[in-house]
Amino acid sequence: MLPRRRELPASNQASSSGWLTARRLRAHALIFAISLWGVYAWQLSTPGLRDRSGNLKGTDFLHFYTLGLLANEHRGTDLYEMGPQAQMAAEHVPQAAGIRYLPLYPPQVSLLFAPLARLPYGHAMAVWWTVSALLYGICCYAFWARCPNLARYGGIVVLAALGYPAFFHLIAWGQTSALALACFTGMFLLLRRKHGFLAGLLLGCLAFKPQLALGPTLVLLLAGNWTILAGAVLSAAAQFAVAVAFYGSQPLIRWIECLRSTPSLLPLLEPKPYQTHCLRTFWSMLAPWPGVAFVLYLLSAAAAIAIAAVIWRRNRETDMGIGFSALLLISVLVAPHLTVYDLVILVPAILLLANRIIASPEQPAARRLGVVLYLVYALPLLGPLARWTHLQLSVIAMSVCLIGIWKWTSRETPASPPAASS
Repeated sequence: MLPRRRELPASNQASSSGWLTARRLRAHALIFAISLWGVYAWQLSTPGLRDRSGNLKGTDFLHFYTLGLLANEHRGTDLYEMGPQAQMAAEHVPQAAGIRYLPLYPPQVSLLFAPLARLPYGHAMAVWWTVSALLYGICCYAFWARCPNLARYGGIVVLAALGYPAFFHLIAWGQTSALALACFTGMFLLLRRKHGFLAGLLLGCLAFKPQLALGPTLVLLLAGNWTILAGAVLSAAAQFAVAVAFYGSQPLIRWIECLRSTPSLLPLLEPKPYQTHCLRTFWSMLAPWPGVAFVLYLLSAAAAIAIAAVIWRRNRETDMGIGFSALLLISVLVAPHLTVYDLVILVPAILLLANRIIASPEQPAARRLGVVLYLVYALPLLGPLARWTHLQLSVIAMSVCLIGIWKWTSRETPASPPAASS
């Protein structure tokens, strides 16, 4: 997703920009796109709802479909019961017999999927894939259109967006992360127009995936952006109020109880930890002692939040792209649970930082950050290697990227005092 830093004669391109040239980036993006989607098309080319590996097509979408079925039948008491959900899923989708999901989504998510659950599973899945792809494409375009230095590289951006491993997993898993990307996109556009309260309303919409809002909320607290936070609280409260009005208070209480028991349920929540990309699972895979791993997570998360807060305070008025990129990186790094498909929320950061890097082609710090940004884009593809190495390289790349932004901007712009509101 990162284009070359400047148009150069072919004879000078290699020596001036090293291996990170437009030609290579275009080729890599094309290889990623063809490889990922070609294999996936082959996997899906079977009759029925099971793919060539025997997995249900849409995988996680079955869970959202089932939640929608429960909403249509007003069965709020079963939103956090695995047994009744598995039975209902098998009744409506016979190929899903035996599949069980850990129910941890807040009750309002079931209301979102209630309309889709009125369709047959295959049709509903196709609609959701289409909605997710459209949201992803619209968000990519919204940021690309606001990156003037990327205007000449639309072809590379399109190929890289198609070949982004996180987007592939978003569709393959049938997940909801495109909605989170849309929330962050709207938040950025509103912040550029100084509509802090409205931007906060969109931050609060992340209540359906609260782990993604944790990092940005802590950064905004440190920065004293009370207007944004007020909007976020109001928006989240409104979502829960709608769920309570529909179901009563019991499902919300059960959801909170489930969240409290999450630590004991992690083996069910993360059966494939090598598909996760955050600081908590980075340390849990690396350190064999759970207590030590948790302490390391807290310390590294605190350091990352402090760095992101400095970047945000320094740049949110002068260079929103830099400040917002730090918010997105911290959203991923600090999240207690983050699977590979959630990395689609980094698309804005990749585009915004690429646009900034192209504007400073002669700065060594910018060139180094460009290489790191390429790794942030590509390394999720190698995530499964952590199954054997116990080292999630993507988390290292994201952490280095955050530190690189901090060092780069500290040389360019003097730190400004935190704003009281936004």
